[in-house]
Amino acid sequence: MKEIISVIRISKVNATKTALIEAGIPAFTATGRVMGRGKGLVHYDILRGAEAGHPEAIAQLGNAPRLVAKRILTVVVPDELCKTAIDTIIKANQTGKPGDGKIFVTPIIETIRVRTGEEGDAALN
Repeated sequence: MKEIISVIRISKVNATKTALIEAGIPAFTATGRVMGRGKGLVHYDILRGAEAGHPEAIAQLGNAPRLVAKRILTVVVPDELCKTAIDTIIKANQTGKPGDGKIFVTPIIETIRVRTGEEGDAALN
């Protein structure tokens, strides 16, 4: 089993949820708004404002790191669905521009369904 943690744009959450469901992966957890940044130093809303000529946004641009609002989606899948889940998340989120997100994959040692006590892959189905 693998846990796939994806950090994605908030605007891509619904497309990602729909794509995962269509790929046969209906169960996932979405974490509310989180803040973070990659290598870039600019908050995209401020950048857009500066590009539009707003003096307040232009004044805020600088060398200080800016945080960008994102969403975290977590899905646990059997090993055989790992590549499908990753490919689906990439396809739903890839724009080719900075800020498309990151995907982290970690092994899951044990899974137990609380309601029934089922363990392993059976707890995922």
